[in-house]
Amino acid sequence: MRTVEWEPQGPAVRLIDQRLLPQRLEYLELRTPAAVAEAIRSMAVRGAPAIGATAAFGLALAAANSRAHRAAQLLQEMEQIAETLRLTRPTAVNLRWALARVLRAARAAQSQGADAVRQAAIQEAQAIAEEDVEINRRIGRHGAALLNDGDVVIHHCNTGALATVDIGTALGVIRTAHEGGKRIHVLVDETRPRFQGARLTAWELERYGIPYEIISDNAAGYFLRTGEVAAVLVGADRVAANGDVANKIGTYMLALAANANQVPFYVAVPLSTVDLTIPRGQDIPIEMRDPAEVLQVQYRGQPIAPPGARARNPAFDVTPHTLVSALITEQGVLKPPFATALRRAMQEAEGQ
Repeated sequence: MRTVEWEPQGPAVRLIDQRLLPQRLEYLELRTPAAVAEAIRSMAVRGAPAIGATAAFGLALAAANSRAHRAAQLLQEMEQIAETLRLTRPTAVNLRWALARVLRAARAAQSQGADAVRQAAIQEAQAIAEEDVEINRRIGRHGAALLNDGDVVIHHCNTGALATVDIGTALGVIRTAHEGGKRIHVLVDETRPRFQGARLTAWELERYGIPYEIISDNAAGYFLRTGEVAAVLVGADRVAANGDVANKIGTYMLALAANANQVPFYVAVPLSTVDLTIPRGQDIPIEMRDPAEVLQVQYRGQPIAPPGARARNPAFDVTPHTLVSALITEQGVLKPPFATALRRAMQEAEGQ
């Protein structure tokens, strides 16, 4: 089951509408770049790698739909649509990375004409999606070696197949360990205010047959203190050059609690999530979302907040690298100092 894929007959971008889970599994078939941009903005698709692949397909769709006869005109149209797609989610660097790859491939084909540009864009977007699946397999294998049979782990947000093209990053580690015969029990943070843990991670774990229990976000410290938790596993939307991690809001508090109780805090990420142009986490742009996501959470069928209440709703926070035990990547498990380890891993990946 792919979270997002290319439909050549449309052409269209086909993806799971994650807003409807866990009640319904339905797919959207998006036939315009504007529809793709709205799907990313509204979180019909979410998760940094999935957003990147979706944006790449959206740009390929722009190329396929264009009536331009000259390569230069087509590339100009693609540049404009790429900017629209870039603005949909500012924190996840995979989005910009994927768009840059498609544009680079399209420019390389310019001398061969507009049709060659179209084909290059589609092929590059498909390559990004296929590579994501293989990268996640490698992340899963490297990370599974860190878990032992019988471990209890805390997982925040959703980092499974739904957050990627398939398999997942941090949840992919858990899934790989489970498929390797290790008995892993997952404590699933609800992940307010959009409840990606309770809605999406729990749904995936049900499908995989992995034992789990949902906990409120503010119960994580309690379970960490009891000594039963062996590790915390999360993903990331952007990693700075020094190893600081931007991830779903609540990650920083979870890292602090893990550190205070000497529980390993692992971050599973593809190297496409690493942004060496950002020196430190405080330089990462943080998306501020609609306050209604906080205020419209309901209790007994009614909004929890009184009429007229105001709210602030950062979608992400930044965890300092000093709280991160290791970064699990497709190039292996990276340990501090992260600035050196990340640069070496990126160089090795580029040389393959």
